[in-house]
Amino acid sequence: MPITEATKKTTIKKTVKKTADKEVAPKKKKTAAREEIQKLRIRVTAYEHKLLDASVKQILDTALRYNATLWGPVPLPTEIKKYTVNRSTFVHKDSREQFEMRTHKRLIDIINPTPPLIEALTNLTLPSGVSIDVKML
Repeated sequence: MPITEATKKTTIKKTVKKTADKEVAPKKKKTAAREEIQKLRIRVTAYEHKLLDASVKQILDTALRYNATLWGPVPLPTEIKKYTVNRSTFVHKDSREQFEMRTHKRLIDIINPTPPLIEALTNLTLPSGVSIDVKML
């Protein structure tokens, strides 16, 4: 197939258009200052759900007193550990008892916590049987 003047002009126009597009479109720099969001993630666990809810309410009241932005409390799945024990030592293998331990969990996120809020949370007195894991994200 012979190359004619018309095909030469169209290919030249295409290459000129491609180079012009590259020059016209400025490259976006990814150095835009993005504001860093800090989170205080509090994970509360207990065996009794009423005691756990009371502790979470105490944490929420303290955080709201300092005008904090909250996310939660989010109930996490309850962890159930089951144990099966023989009732007698030697005979009656079919007679068994079953026990279970339920661990209830809640998750609270405090977004952009302030130093007075963190100090107030460390000074909280929570009942025994409630464990708290705090992470800064």
